[in-house]
Amino acid sequence: MRKSPQERLNELTQVDLPLWEAGRAFAGIDEAGRGPLAGPVVAACVVMPPQPLLPGVDDSKKLSEKRREALFDAVRGCARFVGVGVATAREIDELNILQATRLAMARAAQGAPCGLFLVDAIDRLDVSGEVRGIIHGDALCYSIAAASIIAKVTRDRMMRELDARYPQYGFAAHKGYGTRAHIEALRALGPCPEHRRSFIGHFVGPEAGL
Repeated sequence: MRKSPQERLNELTQVDLPLWEAGRAFAGIDEAGRGPLAGPVVAACVVMPPQPLLPGVDDSKKLSEKRREALFDAVRGCARFVGVGVATAREIDELNILQATRLAMARAAQGAPCGLFLVDAIDRLDVSGEVRGIIHGDALCYSIAAASIIAKVTRDRMMRELDARYPQYGFAAHKGYGTRAHIEALRALGPCPEHRRSFIGHFVGPEAGL
């Protein structure tokens, strides 16, 4: 049975509610873009108040693009703090995707007014406070879900900007993920500066200079 918006909010705030009631200042952190072949990984750090709760906030992957855009504005208008951190394709290649994700998250958390960070599935961040990794946190924690929306919408907008610079790859459509159209363009044209060399070696030949 499909849950009502209020039922979903009640479910999603089970992690957050005890912390609010205890007077803890805490943030949710999530990322977008760990899997694509091109573009940055983007993280967001969000401190949400206990009131008002925003109906519709959920794991960004469960939301339509139109709904994410609307909730992006709602979260930014409601949150006590919103930080965004980016790790570039080059940093991903230099560090590996896990370490680049941690870097983006630490950048997003800079200046957050809290001492506790709830993070989707990742721990050991270089932040000034306690870090709690929560598996599937974007589906289980309201604050992490809010961060997932900020990260996803921000990255999608960045990929549309990259599409204007490199229209031949179709970044606006697939956001850098390894779709058939993207891989065909990559094989035909070779990589652009925004491609992750460490991700694409088996799609292009040695003539690409990887």
